[in-house]
Amino acid sequence: MMADGTMKKYPEDVVIHILLRLPVKFLLRFKCVSKTFSTLIKSSNFINLHFNHTTLIDDNILLKRSFKEDIEIYKAIFSFLSSDGDGYLKSIYPDLDLPYIKSCISISSDKLIGPIHGLIALMDPITTILFNPCTRNYRLLSSSPFEVPKGFSISIESGGFGFDSVVNDFKIFRIVQIYTEDRYGYDEEVEKKVEVYELGIDIWRELDHVDPQLPGLFWLTSSIFFRGVYHWITTSEELEPIILCFDMSTEIFRNMKPPDTREFSNGTLHSLVLLTGSLSLICYPCLGPMIDPAKDLIEIWVMKDYNVYESWINKYTVRGLPTESPLAVWKDYLLFFQSKSGYLMSYDLNSDEINELTFHGCLESMRIIIYNESLTPIPRGSQSNSQVQNF
Repeated sequence: MMADGTMKKYPEDVVIHILLRLPVKFLLRFKCVSKTFSTLIKSSNFINLHFNHTTLIDDNILLKRSFKEDIEIYKAIFSFLSSDGDGYLKSIYPDLDLPYIKSCISISSDKLIGPIHGLIALMDPITTILFNPCTRNYRLLSSSPFEVPKGFSISIESGGFGFDSVVNDFKIFRIVQIYTEDRYGYDEEVEKKVEVYELGIDIWRELDHVDPQLPGLFWLTSSIFFRGVYHWITTSEELEPIILCFDMSTEIFRNMKPPDTREFSNGTLHSLVLLTGSLSLICYPCLGPMIDPAKDLIEIWVMKDYNVYESWINKYTVRGLPTESPLAVWKDYLLFFQSKSGYLMSYDLNSDEINELTFHGCLESMRIIIYNESLTPIPRGSQSNSQVQNF
């Protein structure tokens, strides 16, 4: 009753202005104070206002890592981190154990995608979990219902998560290769399919306009969602680097040309990240047993104007950084990677300072997402095994 009295005493826009300044954990408590507060905080208008407000606030880090519990059984956890003011990281919430992510596939074959309008997806070739790290809600998404005829097999090349601004809905998709054995017993590709799941209407469907010459992808091909488009860094049939794009609204693939990066004798790797609010590319060598600062360089390229090749600029060149797995760039200057000993490391792009942080996990198991707090709800599924749950 006191909360309802407060709502009547002050104009609603004043109350909203005050509530927008509160962390999500306090807003969730306010929902339990009164029906009036609950209705206001759950309204789409307030959720959108809160989302737009938090994008102006310092962002936090979601760290996923895994630990071995038993033979072929692993525990995956989320850690919620922020800056302590001195450039180091501190936990701001207790760690969360992740359900369904228990097998060895969670070590090196999962992808953390987002945040997209406040939601994040954790995907491996079998399982997709959608969650909001602030509300502690998650949903195990239903599996694709499509099957292949007898005598054929499937290979899931890639998958992703994005938002379609035209229909105002989240989408999950999978790129599937259908193959069979030729008369000599070798795998022979028959066709590629793209399966799309729209969360709002809870329906899987297949696209009917997939280019048979779609560039080859692997599950762990570096990828990122940006400006309504899902991007991968891969190679063309001529083995030239390309950025493959999938528009979440038109559901059409296209290519973009990456910058003309250097090539390394031991092999060249690429990762897509966001830097200064722009699509960016990290180019780095496959490391040998020893690091040569003169040869083992890391280039970071930024596309200042989206989809304009001429706007690529070489923003940074880093010498002798011991990593083959850059994870993310935070605050536009702090590059995170996992060391060979399993610890989370940070590299300051401005000062060249390297720090070993206190967080560790199984090798190749770390994933990082930079996120802002959000009240975005997870669309509910119709099946009993795919309902929204609490961690």
